[in-house]
Amino acid sequence: MTHKHKTQVCIIGSGPSGLLLAQFLAQAGIDTIVLDRRDRAYIEGRIRAGVLEQGTVAALEDAGVADRLYAEGLRHDGFDLAFDGTRHRIDLVGLTGKSVMVYGQTEVTRDLFSAREKQGQTFFFNVENVVPTDLKSDKPIVRFRQNGEDHTISCDYIAGCDGFRGVSRAAIPSDVLKTFERIYPFGWLGILVEKPPVSDELIYANHARGFALASMRSKTRSRYYIQCDVADDVALWSDDRFWEEFAARLGPDTAASLQTGTSFEKSIAPLRSFVAEPMRYGNLFLAGDAAHIVPPTGAKGLNLAVADIRMLSRALITHYNASNDIYLDTYSETMLKRVWKVERFSWQLSTLMHQFPENSPFEKRMQRAEFDYITSSEAASKVIAENYVGLPLE
Repeated sequence: MTHKHKTQVCIIGSGPSGLLLAQFLAQAGIDTIVLDRRDRAYIEGRIRAGVLEQGTVAALEDAGVADRLYAEGLRHDGFDLAFDGTRHRIDLVGLTGKSVMVYGQTEVTRDLFSAREKQGQTFFFNVENVVPTDLKSDKPIVRFRQNGEDHTISCDYIAGCDGFRGVSRAAIPSDVLKTFERIYPFGWLGILVEKPPVSDELIYANHARGFALASMRSKTRSRYYIQCDVADDVALWSDDRFWEEFAARLGPDTAASLQTGTSFEKSIAPLRSFVAEPMRYGNLFLAGDAAHIVPPTGAKGLNLAVADIRMLSRALITHYNASNDIYLDTYSETMLKRVWKVERFSWQLSTLMHQFPENSPFEKRMQRAEFDYITSSEAASKVIAENYVGLPLE
């Protein structure tokens, strides 16, 4: 027996992208069904970045899920770039009039889940064999299995919000889909620790031994990273070894304020840049990590996904409530222009702040020259600040 369902928009993926889209569409009276191959507890527990652009904060406020963000989030008016111990502050407010908020993606996801649950969202968790079909028709179908039973969802549109390894992008024919990728020759070893952050603002540091990032989730919880070999074994990194390496890369002046302790999460994340074109095929739309990946340098992943959802939700709402498809028809082109600009910034900042094994002495000196130029040029600092606080949606 096959269970049959109907909805206006089927959303594959219940991370922050899928949840935010469902929230915006519900506010406009548009029906959705959300499915995910994982369960809610797993999705809420994923550790991700937590620097939110002003546009992301505004989107969460418009979605009605910003109360806890404003109560618990940390406003940051700047951040530091450091090179071999020399620090330069990027004054976000002074250079752009804008700031960012530090609030973990895990918390954003919880807030969105809570809102959708209260409003009666239809979810299917722990689904298998998800297959989007009939994508060029007026009624695409999503087939899947749950608890050994078959299901089909008939809908008007499918939103692929299921991440880099999801099924949505794979449903686009290979002769249509183009992908662009840069795999970085290192990873980030990150830890979470219940200690106050070493600095009130983020520090991105380039040291001869590799990159380091001093970040935080709250005034009492710190998130720290160091560049490592992508094939490294996290089990070989004791807390003591991490703290020794992290302190060395921060430099003695900054490390003097570092409070160490026992970590409660430790993992290694690879770095890649990735873009898929187009972001629409028939009535399937890609958003977030399904369409693009950025290295975590500059914390653009979630923000880029939210920008997709802001545009996609506007496009769908305009279609249903105003019978106008202008935003649907231009979604892929519009978003890809912005995606590539954000990819450029993340690639540029990653190139500046990391030690690349293939870099010659000349290229290492060029990194230092670039840093020195940024420290001496307000215009160069402003370019970084404009990208960091978020580019315009269009």
